[in-house]
Amino acid sequence: MLTFKYTVFFMKSSKMASSFLCGLLVLTGISFPATESLRAQSLYFPPITGDEWQTVSPASLGWCVEETDSLYQFLETENSKAFILLKDGKIVLEKYFGSFTADSIWYWASAGKSLTGFTTGIAQREGFLSIEDTSSHYLGQGWTACTPTFEDNIQIRNQLSMTTGLNDAVAEPDCTLDNCLECVAAAGERWAYHNAPYTLMDQVISAATGMSLNSYINSRIRVHTGITGLFIPSGYNNTFYSRPRSMARFGLLILNKGVWDQTDVLGDSAYFSAMTNTSNPFNASYGYLWWLNGKSSFMLPGLQFVFQGPLFPDAPSDVLAALGKNGQIINVAPAAKLVFIRMGNAPQEGGLITPLFSNEIWKHLNKLMCGAAAIQDNQPDKTANLIHENPVTKLLKISAFRGLADVTLEIYDLGGRRLMSASGNEINVESLAPGAYLLSLCNNDQQYRQVFIKQ
Repeated sequence: MLTFKYTVFFMKSSKMASSFLCGLLVLTGISFPATESLRAQSLYFPPITGDEWQTVSPASLGWCVEETDSLYQFLETENSKAFILLKDGKIVLEKYFGSFTADSIWYWASAGKSLTGFTTGIAQREGFLSIEDTSSHYLGQGWTACTPTFEDNIQIRNQLSMTTGLNDAVAEPDCTLDNCLECVAAAGERWAYHNAPYTLMDQVISAATGMSLNSYINSRIRVHTGITGLFIPSGYNNTFYSRPRSMARFGLLILNKGVWDQTDVLGDSAYFSAMTNTSNPFNASYGYLWWLNGKSSFMLPGLQFVFQGPLFPDAPSDVLAALGKNGQIINVAPAAKLVFIRMGNAPQEGGLITPLFSNEIWKHLNKLMCGAAAIQDNQPDKTANLIHENPVTKLLKISAFRGLADVTLEIYDLGGRRLMSASGNEINVESLAPGAYLLSLCNNDQQYRQVFIKQ
């Protein structure tokens, strides 16, 4: 069963007032160097057409094969439909659940954003657009309800990095009509996960290239990689659907930095580096429509709250992720040359947020790989689980942890509002409505945070 024992913050700071220590922290800016390129020759690429795809057994990799059943049981319990794991481009595991098969079609949800981000790079390389262009150049004047000055400062880069300044808290955040798109900040001054400005990237690409998004993807990506699928409109949204192996092919393409075998599909290494590194000073774990692991902090959809620590504590720090509603996942680990994809319905526990679910999968993969997944790079220091039992029904109790004493416990909602506090190693949360909350534990110059579930 999926549990949410997920520590998201550990920090040592200079001594200061406890109330300040327990306050919210906002990331002011951080930059990271690009990683080294991978060589296509070290990876296997399946033929563009047909079902051929070389495999490699977990046993031949020296993995703990007995952990495979535990992984599959976990995935099945959590309503998965498809799971594929690649190592060096070859299939290590491929599992389908229930009536779902390799030929079944499923949606990517917001994982499709990452495909759009990649496609934008191709359009820029071909000279159809520049991410420095104003969005109104392609969408027309008055595409928002903002003043002309605000609107003219929104660039394609802002749509890719979720920094348009448009209000994500409107009644219909998916609405792409001008009267739904209200400015609450200047472009580039606020990060907010907002579907509508992203969805309008479809129109930007179409206006720039003179082709529909599907036609452009087919002619620039599908013909070189065998990735099949379609963006299908549904309400205001435009959602990508494909077979599981096409999702895995896209992960493999990203693993090799936009090069499929000997064909440079993206053709712009500088854009790839920008796409897969921190794109804004607010959410260190977000690139151009890609999620990034191993950063010092992260923000989540729907929240104006900065969580400290990496997005996936139990994954390699270099993981790149395409994440979608109800656990649609592509994870790419460049150094380990691993890719996994998961399709399915919402996990049994309600699919709190896909990053938590993705991290739980990595816990199982670490066991399967005999602890080798997390591996060989330097992870930020992670605490053990703070909470004795999580989810919590009434009394939240702190486990014995590094000899902490004289602690202050504070409970926040995920919007950053403090709800209650107490001294000692436990706090009664019976009055809280069921849902997700944040525990903040302070002790002198140390601070720890962890998400928990109130049942």
